[in-house]
Amino acid sequence: MEEYHRPCDEVGFNADEAHNIVKECIDGVLGGEDYNQNNINQWTASIVEQSLAHLVKLGKAYKYIVTCAVVQRSAYGFHTASSCFWDTTSDGTCTVRWENRTMNCIVNVFAIAIVL
Repeated sequence: MEEYHRPCDEVGFNADEAHNIVKECIDGVLGGEDYNQNNINQWTASIVEQSLAHLVKLGKAYKYIVTCAVVQRSAYGFHTASSCFWDTTSDGTCTVRWENRTMNCIVNVFAIAIVL
């Protein structure tokens, strides 16, 4: 059985590439929309599903976790935090913050390298 060797240009998680993918997904789902509580479940599901599908299409040896929160914009703000214990040389994360005049959206992508 042959061993799997990751190509040299694929060392570590490319957060910029993931950020661009997620930003496009958010823009596609929320762009031009105003906050509507009745649409939140559909919007968040679409954002995570589309983001995950595009990340997987990259064909890189990662398991992905994608989370999304959409909240109505208010004077109180919106704060999130996460922490991971992993191999920082291969695994990674990116956070995409998006907002318009009526809502805020935060998407987190966690990428865990698959070691074969």
